[in-house]
Amino acid sequence: MTVVLNHTIVRAADQDAAALFFAELLDLRVGERTGPFTPVRVNDDLTLDFDERHAVVAGHFGFLVDDTTFDGLIARLEQWPHVPYGSGPENGWDRSINHLGGGRGVYVGDPNGHSYEFFTTVPPA
Repeated sequence: MTVVLNHTIVRAADQDAAALFFAELLDLRVGERTGPFTPVRVNDDLTLDFDERHAVVAGHFGFLVDDTTFDGLIARLEQWPHVPYGSGPENGWDRSINHLGGGRGVYVGDPNGHSYEFFTTVPPA
């Protein structure tokens, strides 16, 4: 049996603003509210459902992306001086990328304290 993560809830102080922030990072579209959630469809298998009904608990979300998506993400981040990003937790928000596993990676801080990680190659285990 194949297991696929279909959706997850991302807690936010303002779910619409948080969904828009994430969608703009990856050049995605914010969907229409579905029940209490503001969805962002990441791909055919995964949707992030932003929710403001409960206290925010900062989380970490890691995404394997292709080179074109990574290039677009970095280009947008370079235009957004107010958005913290960096090469890894040990380096803080140094506004650079890492090269773990022979690919490229970056961590992005969102206004709710979440950490989004984007990488082009999965580092060896």
